[in-house]
Amino acid sequence: MQFSDHIVYADESGDHGLVSIDPEYPVFVLCFCVFRISDYVAEVVPRVQRLKFRFFGHDAVVLHGHEIRKSRGPFKILFDQQKRREFMEAVNQVIDEAPFTPFAAVIDKRKLRDQNAHPDSPYELALKSCLERSYAHLRDLGQQDRLTHVVVERRGKQEDRDLELVFRRVVQGANLWGTLPFEIVFAHKETNSSGLQLADLVSHPIGRHHLKPGQPNRAYDMVERKLKSSQAGTFVGYGVKVFP
Repeated sequence: MQFSDHIVYADESGDHGLVSIDPEYPVFVLCFCVFRISDYVAEVVPRVQRLKFRFFGHDAVVLHGHEIRKSRGPFKILFDQQKRREFMEAVNQVIDEAPFTPFAAVIDKRKLRDQNAHPDSPYELALKSCLERSYAHLRDLGQQDRLTHVVVERRGKQEDRDLELVFRRVVQGANLWGTLPFEIVFAHKETNSSGLQLADLVSHPIGRHHLKPGQPNRAYDMVERKLKSSQAGTFVGYGVKVFP
């Protein structure tokens, strides 16, 4: 099968466990970021690289949302509030200007657990949703007969094996459309993928907005403008789907 003109980078925010739910962040968010490969190579990667050289003097640092929020590791420079403001403004600008289309699934784990005696796996719900809506988007772009790679970050042998089983079950027919032309690619964090890092930076603001929709969230504002929407202009159920 011919390769697609597009590529998907996927990352998550929160964990998908239902046994012990963090009351401060009781959601699981999976986010797919769909890039046209030509745009990714020519525009996205250079923007991310320039940001890294500006603030760190090299491009070996990996942009990780949790470490940024906690000012850990190379992001300890962000204890300086002026530096943090400059850095976050630059990150938001990269997200705002980068050409990609995000699709997210938000799982409210408390509601899912409370409404179902035997709830479905949050990860499987989210993965199916993101794959279905990404496929519909790519079909609209004429990519339905081409193979699109979905790049995810490695987490561990068992976790990766479980994810691959779910992925293959969905793309082989357990979805709205039938067989889907997607192939999963596992990447180590050390690969320093710009696409994976952007997916990471996008997923957490979506979760925060779901929990506190009235709270100012500049990062989410950048993302919302990119979300796929209906002809009526609504993105709920299109760019973002919430379960249950």
